[in-house]
Amino acid sequence: MAINRAQLAKELEPGLNALFGMEYSRYENEHAEIFDQETSDRAFEEEVMLVGFGEAAVKQEGSAVQFDTAQESFTARYSHETVALAFSLTEEAVEDNLYDTLSARYTKSLARSMAYTKQVKAANILNNAFATAGGDGVSLVNTAHPTALGGTFSNRNATDADLNETSLEQAMIDIAGFIDERGLKVAMQGRKLIIPVNIQFVADRILNSTLRVGTADNDINAMRNMGMLPDGYTINHYLSDTDAYFIKTDAPNGFKHFVRAALATGMEGDFDTGNMRYKARERYSFGFSDPRCVYGSQGS
Repeated sequence: MAINRAQLAKELEPGLNALFGMEYSRYENEHAEIFDQETSDRAFEEEVMLVGFGEAAVKQEGSAVQFDTAQESFTARYSHETVALAFSLTEEAVEDNLYDTLSARYTKSLARSMAYTKQVKAANILNNAFATAGGDGVSLVNTAHPTALGGTFSNRNATDADLNETSLEQAMIDIAGFIDERGLKVAMQGRKLIIPVNIQFVADRILNSTLRVGTADNDINAMRNMGMLPDGYTINHYLSDTDAYFIKTDAPNGFKHFVRAALATGMEGDFDTGNMRYKARERYSFGFSDPRCVYGSQGS
């Protein structure tokens, strides 16, 4: 249904001092702090986890060398969604409006809605990190990610804890102990802390204080002194759990944002009605391939 004069009654009368409600600033591109962006030219993208060789065996003198095999493990699929929104203005509403250009005002609102949706969809990867299964069959943050030989690894606290010095130090230790699909240790470290706005002050004190937080001892802040989390912390205003936090690691092929079709806008007039129609559309997907890209806790 087109926006008509009845919906814009006050804008057709003289004496109106201001129009307000669509001038607010917005939290933009927070997804870029988490996801690596790539382009796509197909309906979906798949990424396959490869399984390499295990630990080498000792070869006894005169005996045959031991052979090992390699294989594929799980597949992560990124299915692109089409996100679109449109509005229409009657010819009379455009003609009789006294205060500004209707199309300019509402196309800005259209862009705001498209941008907001993208941030929500990106944040939902973390909002659902403890529930929605990934390519390996378990949730993104889980205590029992299966590996190729039947073992498991964990990328969350055994007992969920709020963000504090102790829980963050344990997370750094756990990340350093990550293993690959054959059980070999991999050199990984936490790069960035991802938090909701509710615990931003806690994060800043833990990472940026010169001395230890909440103690009278004259101890150094080990996290800061050792250069842990070199990319600091980032606040994501679209995270729904007020005490959950996540640590993005330096694992390759982790969080991905595929762009299938960039944001495009269009307008056209309808000959019969004279209405002007405006549309915005884009196609993309958010997801993850290797769950080693993150470590998380739901808070206590």
